[in-house]
Amino acid sequence: MEESSVDILTEWDIVAARQLGRREAKLIGFGLVDQARITTAISELARNIYLYAEQGKIEVRRIAEKACIGICIIASDSGPGIEDVEQVMQAGFSTSQGFGAGLPGVRRLMDEFEIKTKPQKGTIITIKKWLQLDNE
Repeated sequence: MEESSVDILTEWDIVAARQLGRREAKLIGFGLVDQARITTAISELARNIYLYAEQGKIEVRRIAEKACIGICIIASDSGPGIEDVEQVMQAGFSTSQGFGAGLPGVRRLMDEFEIKTKPQKGTIITIKKWLQLDNE
């Protein structure tokens, strides 16, 4: 499947990652609501990379499985890692004085969500959104 990526080094890269995600979601065939969900999730992941790891990457891939096509976003960094995954996955938790929608919000917006993290090694978050193909 096709893949594109944006290195996250500055706040402008967050915008570039959002634009890449929206463009790919539209090309895949997602409607406006799902495009907004996908770009919101990408924005949150890219913002977390910028705030907590300082640099990383957002990869966007088109995926297919059985009667579905979709989008897979991989956010990776080599930052400090997430110390307590259970805590950051609680609704309302925030370390940045934000609203705390963060990673729990990303999980709610997408169909699949996975975190792999190691202290001082970094974090990889993989999210997927599926689009059912019509079998008619």
